[in-house]
Amino acid sequence: MNEAIVTHALAKRYGHHHALNGFTLAVPRGSITGLVGRNGAGKTTWMMTVAGFVRPDAGEVNILGRGSFDAAVHSGRFTILPQDSDLPNEWRVRPLLIGYGKLQGLSGKMATESADGLIAAFNLSEKANATIRSLSHGMRKRVAVAQAFLGSPEVVLLDEPLSGLDPIEADRLRTFILACRGKTTIVISSHHLDDIERLCTHVAFVVAGKVERMETLRSLTSDTGRISYGLKTLPGDISGLAAACPSVRLSVEGVSLVVAEFDKNLSVEEVNAALLPRLLAFGVCSVTPGRSLADAYIGEVSER
Repeated sequence: MNEAIVTHALAKRYGHHHALNGFTLAVPRGSITGLVGRNGAGKTTWMMTVAGFVRPDAGEVNILGRGSFDAAVHSGRFTILPQDSDLPNEWRVRPLLIGYGKLQGLSGKMATESADGLIAAFNLSEKANATIRSLSHGMRKRVAVAQAFLGSPEVVLLDEPLSGLDPIEADRLRTFILACRGKTTIVISSHHLDDIERLCTHVAFVVAGKVERMETLRSLTSDTGRISYGLKTLPGDISGLAAACPSVRLSVEGVSLVVAEFDKNLSVEEVNAALLPRLLAFGVCSVTPGRSLADAYIGEVSER
């Protein structure tokens, strides 16, 4: 079986609201899959259903080829970071993580080694003996994320894992997650599409309780009719650049990007040959063919 999680036609209704409305998704083993959608689209409900916290009204869940979640079968192999999860205030960080490791079925020695490794990885060594109550919001979040990786589980669900982290700690977590690629199957729900784009190999667009599109990140963002040039300084006037390649539409985005859009009869190589020699004077930092994930998502859902 090449999928770590398969859900078929999941349905969950709360009164008149269909939280899940035929949610079908296959998550490839070893992938980092991002769930993208509006508030209330069903991302969190899907995660909670897969984890066994919510019982669906209809549909099927299969985790690692062993059916729906069963603690006797999946303990230690499957973990979750629920959105806005609370930790027990009076516990200290290291004993809490060791205890969670034991609940996952780890031996005392393995739980201790795993907890100590994650405390170091998440920059919590100075707070290892601090109570949860004494921690800042960002530190609590790091402890909560760390518990999801105790014992190197095969499948991890992360609901808004980067929310509340400062830039340095968020970058540390991204590096940690990227190191898991190909070894651990991770599903991330986030509204920060730049994080999804930096981390994920696959992306699912979730609309009104179901998956409208599921593809690799590369296939979603590969659009040969667009190139983004990251520059150290922006040209004061792009009309001179436009004259060099009249069939290319140029625009400025943000404080450092010049974007070239063109018809499919032109190749990326042809556009680069015309524009790059003129852009070098402005300090070219990056050349990115294709569209952003945000553009792909907005283009998809705005048509519905």
